[in-house]
Amino acid sequence: MEALSCSALTFQRPSDLASHCSGGSFSVLRLAFPSSLSKCRRRHCVSVPKASIAVEQQNQQTKVALIRIGTRGSPLALAQAYETRDKLMAIHSELAEEGAIQIVVIKTTGDKILSQPLADIGGKGLFTKEIDEALINGEIDIAVHSMKDVPTYLPDETILPCNLQREDVRDAFISLSASSLADLPAGSIVGTASLRRKSQILHRYPSLNVQDNFRGNVQTRLRKLNEGVVQATLLALAGLKRLNMTENVTTTLSIDDMLPAVAQGAIGIACRNDDDKMAEYLASLNHEETRLAVACERAFLETLDGSCRTPIAGYACRTKDGCLFRGLVASPDGTRVLETSRSGPYAEEDMVKMGKDAGKELLSRAGPGFFNS
Repeated sequence: MEALSCSALTFQRPSDLASHCSGGSFSVLRLAFPSSLSKCRRRHCVSVPKASIAVEQQNQQTKVALIRIGTRGSPLALAQAYETRDKLMAIHSELAEEGAIQIVVIKTTGDKILSQPLADIGGKGLFTKEIDEALINGEIDIAVHSMKDVPTYLPDETILPCNLQREDVRDAFISLSASSLADLPAGSIVGTASLRRKSQILHRYPSLNVQDNFRGNVQTRLRKLNEGVVQATLLALAGLKRLNMTENVTTTLSIDDMLPAVAQGAIGIACRNDDDKMAEYLASLNHEETRLAVACERAFLETLDGSCRTPIAGYACRTKDGCLFRGLVASPDGTRVLETSRSGPYAEEDMVKMGKDAGKELLSRAGPGFFNS
């Protein structure tokens, strides 16, 4: 297989991943928490390759893959790609054969530029653009994304018909010195790459110092925390669960304390709009309850159409009576936070309408200039 122009690393089996990592190209941090916060126990290793190196297929005898899965190269992205692969193999016997599914790692703009806040380098599409291009060009067959990274618009040549069952949507608070945000002394530095988290933290705890360029994968952020660069950080609990790293969690924040990002915890899988076979495979994986919740939240986000500098949060969930949606917009400094909610039937048309209606309300309440600040 020809290497992708954006630099790719391909794997066909978990053993490929393990053997590549055995050379020590990636080190994994494990945090040792004070006994007052949690009981330390042996950490489980998470090993990943460096995704910037192009590797040719060594075994020319391997049969042509039936599905090539495109993904970013972070440990979390790879975990999501392998989750997708495993689900496909479990449902379709022809995909359980050796070499039937190939994982292709693609380095995105968001992975390459780590020295600046996401808002300063474009925000939308930073983690999907190169993967979308590979999909359109036929270099991969399906693309696995964290849904919160996917812009509300899709390239004309692609569709995103599938969401895997959603993981826990909450955020995790992680610190070596405090058990919660409320316990952090004034002036403590909290690291995050999310304006949504920054604004909600500062709204409740204005005495804290929130650094909004705390970027890198989960392991990198935990290493920086361990080195004392920051006193605390917040990460999506879903990602920590998928990486089997929940032992690092100090406290899980409630939805009331930290409304999640639109589509947080959801995995989306895209294919070309003219590829009926891939669409059929993806239909077999789709979790409809998750897809409808994500559609509601993304309708809210699309209606707001805020700049990448606007903190926005939204969450739709099933209740005994149908669907409850909660939405939020805020100023980056947390001095102004606007919230709303909607309830209605758990059906696509109604839920999309709820998201749009909530977005229109907050646009009206925010007033001119709020989303351009």
